[in-house]
Amino acid sequence: MSVFEFQQKVLFKHCDPAGIVFYPRYFEMMNDCVEAFFDEALGMPFETLHATGGVPTGRIETRFSAPSRHGDHLTFRLKFVRIGGSSADYVMTAHCEDELRLTTKATLVHVGAIGRSAPWPEAIRERLNSYKDEAP
Repeated sequence: MSVFEFQQKVLFKHCDPAGIVFYPRYFEMMNDCVEAFFDEALGMPFETLHATGGVPTGRIETRFSAPSRHGDHLTFRLKFVRIGGSSADYVMTAHCEDELRLTTKATLVHVGAIGRSAPWPEAIRERLNSYKDEAP
């Protein structure tokens, strides 16, 4: 199983007046990680995928473990835990050095041109499976 990693420096735009990440900005960073994953790991950039469908988030649950501050360097790690017919569940973590900052569990849904769930194309399914955690 492979784990996809995405690096993100915490920028001024991510922070509230106290200099810590404003929690909605984490969701933007998580989406940036997913978008980079589809582009870099699957060879299916969103600008190509979204021409005929998309992969919206159907469910998301996040636990924030510690604050991140302006200038921190975060490493997001993404792995899939279930690949279904038209959806996939993933777990994503973000660390600053060895400190866990957040854990997210989410479901992506593959949708077709009319905006309804549609089976994963076989080429994408195969690549997703190489990022699937086989542990129970």
